[in-house]
Amino acid sequence: MSVKLNHRITGEGSPLILLHGLFGSLENLGGVARKLQNEWQIHALDQRNHGSSPHTDTMDYPSMAEDVVAYMDEQGIDKACLLGHSMGGKVAMQVALQAPERVEKIIVADIAPVSYKPRHDAVLEGLKQIDLTNVRSRREADVQMARFVDMEATRQFLLMNLERIPKQEQLDGGPVYRWRLNLKAIEACYANLASAPEGEAPYEGPVLFLKGADSAYIQEKHRDEIFRLFPHAQLSIIEGTGHWLHAEKTDTFVALCRRFLEGRDIDDTL
Repeated sequence: MSVKLNHRITGEGSPLILLHGLFGSLENLGGVARKLQNEWQIHALDQRNHGSSPHTDTMDYPSMAEDVVAYMDEQGIDKACLLGHSMGGKVAMQVALQAPERVEKIIVADIAPVSYKPRHDAVLEGLKQIDLTNVRSRREADVQMARFVDMEATRQFLLMNLERIPKQEQLDGGPVYRWRLNLKAIEACYANLASAPEGEAPYEGPVLFLKGADSAYIQEKHRDEIFRLFPHAQLSIIEGTGHWLHAEKTDTFVALCRRFLEGRDIDDTL
């Protein structure tokens, strides 16, 4: 059963739906949205159990794809282009495989249509181990999380999910902060999120895979599966970037997206 996703609509033109990655929210692709909103109508979505979207016990790619299609139905969008980063890229691929008639093109940022080994054990443990009853500032939460997550940039990204409880909802002596994320569901469904998108037939439309040169999420060994599911796929590699390529080289990322969306050739190929 689909859930009604929180969203932000900016710009005018043909619809372009943005889908963030795991532990993220619609703000994560804000830089991309701002640079493209003069040419496309941007629909930035919070996926289920993330941001301000509803919490649900079920979390898998078919269900998350249904959320996107239900959103399109609600907005009166017959067909759209989709851009997804990481987990969002898998959701975009699932929508294309599950409802190809609703998809014009997809852009997949630094993820392949394959299953991955668990990569977020330390992150999940760090998020769970923060004692929110004793946290009175983000700095205090950061200190607790540093025992599990070394990289400050990663901790700051994760702590964007920490929101202050409105004063009228706070209890005397109770927590001041809470998670927007549904940590319980994400942990319980993590195997689903690490799995590959599924389809009975390949998606025959245009697909662009964008890879960070320093990231290992898309590898040569994934080539056959990419072409099996997406026979018209193209690849472009952004040098000097890792998994967060849309944030590290926003202008280059957006230029490639724009070129692809406008139907112009991409130089690199798989």
